[in-house]
Amino acid sequence: MNDELTQKDIQKMQEEIDYRKTEVRTKALEDLKEAKSHGDLSENFEYYAAKRFNAQNESRIRYLEKMIRTARIISDESADDEVGLYNLVTVEFLDDGTQEVYKIVTSVRSNSLENLITNDSPLGKALLGRKVGDVVHVQVNDAIGYDVRVVHIENTVDDGSDRLRRY
Repeated sequence: MNDELTQKDIQKMQEEIDYRKTEVRTKALEDLKEAKSHGDLSENFEYYAAKRFNAQNESRIRYLEKMIRTARIISDESADDEVGLYNLVTVEFLDDGTQEVYKIVTSVRSNSLENLITNDSPLGKALLGRKVGDVVHVQVNDAIGYDVRVVHIENTVDDGSDRLRRY
């Protein structure tokens, strides 16, 4: 399945690719050349570290390029009164009354530790397009589900502050 990304996701990924190809690649190759000049590669830690850094950079470039090639472009627009991408959504878990605030993002920006959930996650899918007061059933799998109420929606825009996920 192709990832659903916004045009801004694509732009941000392309900016990282350009930076990695011009700045990081140049530095990695200089470090590799410098480490090679120290001779005896069999016991040269700097050489192996430079080689690894270069490989990680090239791997990240390939990953981002593949994400762009295979992405399905989606809109990040939504009505002011409904949950959409980049909105902060306060939900109440009806089983215990606790509340959490989540931001709905695309898969390349998700970070569950910061409550950035994807539009493809069970909760993200269930919330998109909902309005304050709506009770939503979130089906996690065939056996597990739970209900939440949309308490508050804060409309935000993609200001670029949500970093791209590493992998």
